[in-house]
Amino acid sequence: MERKYFFFDIDGTLTDDATKEIVPSALEAVRKLQQAGHFVSLATGRANYKAEGFRAKHDFQNMVCNGGHGIYYDGELRENRPLDYDKALAVYRQAVELGYGVLAAIDDSQKVYADSFRFYETAGIRREATTYIIDEEFDPAVVENIYKLYVAVPQEEEHRLTLKDTVGHLRYQKEYLMFQADEKKDGIIKMLEYAGGSPENTVVFGDDYNDLCMFDEKFYCVAMGNACDALKEKADYVTEKNIEDGIYKACEKHGWF
Repeated sequence: MERKYFFFDIDGTLTDDATKEIVPSALEAVRKLQQAGHFVSLATGRANYKAEGFRAKHDFQNMVCNGGHGIYYDGELRENRPLDYDKALAVYRQAVELGYGVLAAIDDSQKVYADSFRFYETAGIRREATTYIIDEEFDPAVVENIYKLYVAVPQEEEHRLTLKDTVGHLRYQKEYLMFQADEKKDGIIKMLEYAGGSPENTVVFGDDYNDLCMFDEKFYCVAMGNACDALKEKADYVTEKNIEDGIYKACEKHGWF
């Protein structure tokens, strides 16, 4: 059997959104793919610090994380790049000038920095574990890196951020816009360089809007049955929902085991 290179999104693809745990049949499929000699990797938008526990718990030796900027290969972290500094700083400054609260992550951790409580007053507490460091002297212009930005801008006012499209961004929560790396496809290409694979032998599984960027025409793209419509339209194949053994069934149907 020709060796293939499989990349799996985590949230909503490998894991059950209700339990946040990996779907048992998905884990079984991953193990059978490995036993068949295929290359298997995670491909997640999660920051490295948020994805590493999942990777280690389930013994994935390879992982694209941090929206494509992080690369784990053969169990070792090889790369973990921040955002383009000048572009991220420009977005930060514009958001502040427009009066929006901004949080800045300047390293790979749950810590975020701000010069005021404006983000909290507008958007409230973030729904994930976060350590807030409020320092009126904080200035991202004097730090080395910016990994993420969170801007408390209402969706109907996003157009005011004219620099918005210069940096990858997503809106998971209605209260704020998150700026982070959105280059999963580039991360997969980089991983293929490490592993000696080719795009033509690559299979990607995903479910949400942030997976659109990795559904490239050079890859074979599988959308979960619970995926957003935009991803299904772009997919080469739509399988069952993740909690209905979608990953296992897709692999079985295509003869990848």
